[in-house]
This record gives sequence, structure tokens and C-alpha cells, in this order.
Amino acid sequence: MLLKNQAASFSVRVRTGRGYNMTNRLPKTGKLSVLDIPLSLSALEKCLLNEYQRGFPLCEQPYAEIARQLEVSEAEVLATLASLQQRGLISRVGPVFAPRRAGSSTLAALAVPEQDLEAVAAIVNGFAEVNHNYQREHAWNLWFVVTAPDDARIREVLGEVEVATGLAVLDLPLERSFYIDLGFPLWC
Repeated sequence: MLLKNQAASFSVRVRTGRGYNMTNRLPKTGKLSVLDIPLSLSALEKCLLNEYQRGFPLCEQPYAEIARQLEVSEAEVLATLASLQQRGLISRVGPVFAPRRAGSSTLAALAVPEQDLEAVAAIVNGFAEVNHNYQREHAWNLWFVVTAPDDARIREVLGEVEVATGLAVLDLPLERSFYIDLGFPLWC
């Protein structure tokens, strides 16, 4: 039986729309959505995607705990998550922290010529402080989030991105926060 532990918020990002992110970049040629990919998901895959968007175990061995809850091996949980990521169905499994609770973060954007978008996204993705980025249909068409221990390091990274890309960075620091729960049921 699956137990729900509501102690932690954890993100399982499902790949949709036109975007780029640190681990899975979509082709620049068009829109791709999970709905465009023929899905054949096991019960374990569906359970991991549905049940652990929230309530990820906060313990020394969270994947072993998930395995215990689901009555499978830890190796099977890890292999299943790796397979979902390799197939491009998820981009990351990781914590979502409230802004300014652990370090500093900012939203930033670049105005990238369309023909350079993939190359510039690869440069941006090379920074450890960039946790995801995505394409927008706007003059400022590559948006990304930078996280660092403090504001000084954020400024350094943004400066390094400018030097590495040759493009001006638009820094959009958080002024007012809103909570949006991005967890949603994938299967009824």
C-alpha cells in the first residue's frame, strides 16, 4: 500500500511545450508535448510520476523509502526514474524551495537570435547555478532561473553569462511571491 508523507514538496517536472532545460532540450524545430509521444508507462512509472510530486520522503535514503512504500527495490525506483529521464518524459527530480529561504535566486532572460538559440541555451546550461531554462515567444526569448548562495554570486553568474554569450542579461528578481502548486494528477 502506498503511504503518503506530506512532509516535503518535491518536483517532478514533466516535459511539455517549447522549452529548454538543463537536462532535456527540445528540438528547435517545433512544439513537442508529452501528448505527442506515444506513452506506454508501467504502473510503477505512473505511480512515481503521480504520487511523488508532493510528499517526497525527507530522510537519509529517500529512494529506499519510496521503494519500501511501493514494495519494490531501491534499484528499481532509481532505474525507473533514470529511464523516464532518458526518454525525455521528466527533466528532473529535486526539491522546490521557497524563494529566499535557502540562498538567493533570480529569473533572468536573454534576447537571442533564433538561429543561435540552441547554442546559447547550451552555454547557459553549462552554469551549475542555472537550474532550468525555457524558450518564450517574445523578444526576450530565453528565460532561466539562477540560484546561488547569495545575491553577490547571482550578480557574478549573470555577468559571466553576459560574457559567455555576448548578450545582455535582463535580471528579473523576485519582488512579490505567489504560491502556485504545480503538482497535478496525470492519471485519474
